[in-house]
Amino acid sequence: MIITRPNFFVFSGGPGVGKTTLIRHLAGLGELTVEETARAIIREELAAGGQGVPWLDNDRYVRLTAARDTATFDRLADESRRVFFDRGIIDSYRANGAPATPQIVEAIRTRRYNPKVFVFPPWREIYQTDAERRQDWPAAATTFDRVLAQLAELDYSPVIVPIGDVASRAAFVLERTA
Repeated sequence: MIITRPNFFVFSGGPGVGKTTLIRHLAGLGELTVEETARAIIREELAAGGQGVPWLDNDRYVRLTAARDTATFDRLADESRRVFFDRGIIDSYRANGAPATPQIVEAIRTRRYNPKVFVFPPWREIYQTDAERRQDWPAAATTFDRVLAQLAELDYSPVIVPIGDVASRAAFVLERTA
């Protein structure tokens, strides 16, 4: 069975481009939002001494992230309000070179977000590394092109979110999801 949720909107793009800032801003405006799973997985794996982080066992990290994103989609499947996701199942598709496992491919095929995916372009001025985000700037910047190609392959349409302050980015997204 295929579940299509036109009220589910994904924010995608490389690291450090303002997705989480916008998600938190939208939550402050009363929108229903879902925080990024990838960072939660990294925090949990580091705290537990696990290997499921991109720099130790990327394939495990991607499988854990996809499984949690799939569970979140399923948990919210009956939600009728607009929901904004800081990344989604589609972001696990061949992430960082991981294989597209049959489970991930099936989850992407059977759980469809709104066809418009908001993609955030690289933004050097705000990019920072930290304990969970270890990619250098060139690696982070190349993620944008990979995401655009991947979305086309998965039958999603990218909507590029202009660089700007959080209020103008929020207005841009809300105008296109009304």
